Amino acid sequence: MATGTAGLTHARPWQRVPTGDDAVAVAERAALGTTARVAVWPPENLGAACAATDDVLAALDQQASRFRRDSELSWLNDAGGGLFMLGDGLAEAVGVALAAARWTGGLTDPTVGAALVSLGYDRDFAAISQGGEPLGIPALAPVPAPGWPLVRLDGPLLRLPPGIRLDLGATAKGLGSDRAARAVMSATGAEGGVLVSLGGDIAVAGTPPRDGWPVAVAEEPDQAVPSQLVRLAAGAVATSSVSCRRWRRGGAVLHHIVDPRTGHPADGPWRTVTVAAATCADANAASTAAIVAGARAQDWLTTAGLPARLTGHDGRVRRLGGWPADDGAPVPVPRGSHVYPGGPR
Repeated sequence: MATGTAGLTHARPWQRVPTGDDAVAVAERAALGTTARVAVWPPENLGAACAATDDVLAALDQQASRFRRDSELSWLNDAGGGLFMLGDGLAEAVGVALAAARWTGGLTDPTVGAALVSLGYDRDFAAISQGGEPLGIPALAPVPAPGWPLVRLDGPLLRLPPGIRLDLGATAKGLGSDRAARAVMSATGAEGGVLVSLGGDIAVAGTPPRDGWPVAVAEEPDQAVPSQLVRLAAGAVATSSVSCRRWRRGGAVLHHIVDPRTGHPADGPWRTVTVAAATCADANAASTAAIVAGARAQDWLTTAGLPARLTGHDGRVRRLGGWPADDGAPVPVPRGSHVYPGGPR
């Protein structure tokens, strides 16, 4: 999971975001190497919602950050393999990542940690983007993922073979949004509704505003005008893109979505993929899998029965599974989860 090296001990304060709608309150702050945003109604629930989200994000960062030396995941990765008793939070995060790998046929794979390190994604992305390309650092040989079936999880008991480094980036933000949305509803007595976004990976819970929560779909980082505005009444939406988290290594431009089969950054026809699903962890995994699947993405998403919007490097847009063509239209959300035991949490 790509999160900040400093964790959330000194988290930045939440900033209110003007909405022009007195019935909804919105706040955002930097978190987990991206931007966290919380929207609630009634607006007086905002303080409790932000506090509940802080607790979830702090716990997730401590459990699953690949860049915090004191995280549980870093301790696992540095141990060199063995049998480990995990805390409940990390056990869930690893379980979700393994379930996603099984569902996607290995298009997502939590054993890509060493592949990312070999590509130079070995520290918080802010440090990579600020530091530029290190002098004299050549491109390393690609490191294909050893394969998720080698990792065994039985409840909290994890068996990790030597040499495998875990990265939970294909599911962790989605898991965080799912957890935060549930935590907010618990903290507010299930009153009203909430939307939680971690870098654009969105989960909603409770009763939505009339016509659903407005969700902006963008093609590029910091895009001023969204490509489309849709409405989300339930479930989740997540976006994966090769246009962000890019860096140079050995003269080559790389990005963070790795094909586990090759160890190279995915090089298919899709620039951005947005997927709707019952949970954000499902949507997160599916959008990443579609980028990696390349030319097979449309078939895979259709078979999975997931509404999706795919944008190619040529700028052409494909819509699947009932994804709306019109602005302001609702996104259909299928029922059932492939990554949580027993369905959506």
